[in-house]
Amino acid sequence: MATSGTYTFNLDLGDIVEEAFERAGLEARSGYDYRTARRSLDLMFLEWQNRGLNLWTIQEGTQAITAGTSRYALDGDELDVVEAFIRTDSGSTSNQSDQMMTRISISQYAHLTNKLEQSKPLQYWIERDPGAIAVNLWPVPDDAQTYTLVYYYLQRIEDSGSPGTNNVDIPSRFLPCMVAGLAYQVSLKTPEATNRSPLLKQIYDEQWQLASEADREKASLFMVPGGYD
Repeated sequence: MATSGTYTFNLDLGDIVEEAFERAGLEARSGYDYRTARRSLDLMFLEWQNRGLNLWTIQEGTQAITAGTSRYALDGDELDVVEAFIRTDSGSTSNQSDQMMTRISISQYAHLTNKLEQSKPLQYWIERDPGAIAVNLWPVPDDAQTYTLVYYYLQRIEDSGSPGTNNVDIPSRFLPCMVAGLAYQVSLKTPEATNRSPLLKQIYDEQWQLASEADREKASLFMVPGGYD
């Protein structure tokens, strides 16, 4: 028997809401049903990011460095910096060089004795504001070389959008977790479905575990024998 030969299966937001309501033993009928489902989805996306399910959102960013300026505000959709390094002679095929920077806490920064020291930045700390974050460099960049801050950041998951017109901003392999989570959230808010909440919570937890395992970075592990004196 022939197979379909296609790999395009996906669910738009309307499909996801309908599937979640059906699992809760309900039917999404009104505009309010879809609005409350969207609100629950957006809150769940924030929960996922707080729990660390966002490896697919890692993006690379660059920031030109100005001598004497240590603070650089990032865009509002940039949630956190995963790695950062300082690049010298950016664009030069022979001299471009990247040096990994060390992330420190604000407490460690507070204990630095000379916060105005100027040199090649080697450390950074993250300043968190309600609307955005900022990267603070130390030492303060000098003018000895041309520096560029290159960093990998976690990008915020896009809002759920409108049913029937938008797909959600997650990989398709996480759709089971999202549908299970929304079904559980819907059951909590609907009196006639609360009896299903424990089972839906169990299913959501199982799907979350599968999704979090799929979201881990996979890299080869090499064991190097060491000397024992």
